[in-house]
Amino acid sequence: MSLRPKQTVFIASGILFLILLLQNTHVVMLHFLFWEFGMSQIILIPLILLLGFGIGFLVGKNSQDW
Repeated sequence: MSLRPKQTVFIASGILFLILLLQNTHVVMLHFLFWEFGMSQIILIPLILLLGFGIGFLVGKNSQDW
């Protein structure tokens, strides 16, 4: 069974992302407008990643309508 290049890149990216998450487990303080709360970086990193993908998807979807 041989992996296609796309699958290899996807697996390698996933492994690197997991390593990044496991090395960043400490709590950070997040300040946003009037709110301040602590959150573990292991939760914050995927949350910001999903937020970025969502914004990119919406901007890309709207730019195709032009």
